Amino acid sequence: MPQPADFGFGEEQAMLKDSARRFMEDKQPLLALRKVIAGTEDPYFGKERPGSYDREAWKEMVALGWSALAVPEAAGGVGMNLVSAVAVAEEVGRAAMPTPLTSTLQTIFVLREAATAAAENWLQQISEGKSGTLALYGKDGSHELDQSDVTAVDGRLNGTSFYVQDLQKVDFLVVAAREGDTVKLYALELSAEGVQLDFDRIVDLTRDQGRVTFNNVAAECIAEDGAATLQAALPATLTLVAADMAGASEWLLQATAEYAQIRTQFDRPIGFFQAVKHPVVNMMILADQTRSLVYAAACAYDTAPATAHRAAHLAKSSASDTAEFCANRATQLHGGIGFTWEHDVQIYHKRLIHSQHLYGDGVWQREQASKYL
Repeated sequence: MPQPADFGFGEEQAMLKDSARRFMEDKQPLLALRKVIAGTEDPYFGKERPGSYDREAWKEMVALGWSALAVPEAAGGVGMNLVSAVAVAEEVGRAAMPTPLTSTLQTIFVLREAATAAAENWLQQISEGKSGTLALYGKDGSHELDQSDVTAVDGRLNGTSFYVQDLQKVDFLVVAAREGDTVKLYALELSAEGVQLDFDRIVDLTRDQGRVTFNNVAAECIAEDGAATLQAALPATLTLVAADMAGASEWLLQATAEYAQIRTQFDRPIGFFQAVKHPVVNMMILADQTRSLVYAAACAYDTAPATAHRAAHLAKSSASDTAEFCANRATQLHGGIGFTWEHDVQIYHKRLIHSQHLYGDGVWQREQASKYL
């Protein structure tokens, strides 16, 4: 079926997006974050950083149905599409909110593509309030979907999965594991016997990342052809990350434009000068471009699957480039205050640079998109 001209973003999605924005603004997540992570800012010499997030806010999200937004109605969810999930993910990024929501939404689409009874059982658990994340990659950091360092024999997992997002916030994992020449997907509770967690020291202050080591851990197979399942869900995975980046880039644009109106130099607001005007306009152009590509990719996944992979790679490519440009220009145009602990710009900058490299940066995404020409 042809893609709708409005990307499938209708009144229902607009209401959902507005509701999410008001919710995030009301929670003011960065105020709470600053208190919790004080002393952990330096990823090399700071204290160990807890994977802090507002648990009460998460419970409210569950009650609002956001965590189960894309879970099919048959599994107890809301049954909405990727465009709807992207609308919420964008607002999570705009608020730089520490939450397992985006990871859980990504997990939902992998479980949906698995389309097995076991996968539906885990979807039902998400509907009941559990959160999940994906454990897919090996130590070498390859973005290929068949490069896991975890092995499976008779439903038992051994090995280590690296670069797992939101590891300190979630209840269960979907793990890619090699069984002979095949990659299969398994699901298990994070508290399962034999699971060892180690947390990475990352620059992003709003999220956490870690490694999961499996020592003969019993797990439930949810997809026999894990590589095909992950490939089918990849457009949703990439688009949700790109939506988060679009929201964060938009926040930096607005914050920088406002600052340019109040900061004065030579008795004029700095926004008067072309050296400031032009970068801000370029930020706006890139942010709008990224948002359009994100919703086009989400709509393609929902309505035109044949074009979904290329659209998603282009959306993540644009988001990665926009993230780097907006983060750098926002920091520079805020002058000395921009990279200090006192200002939120540095928090968004670090979040965006982390997101830029998740699932591949702009160059890698363009290489992948070229395969669909």
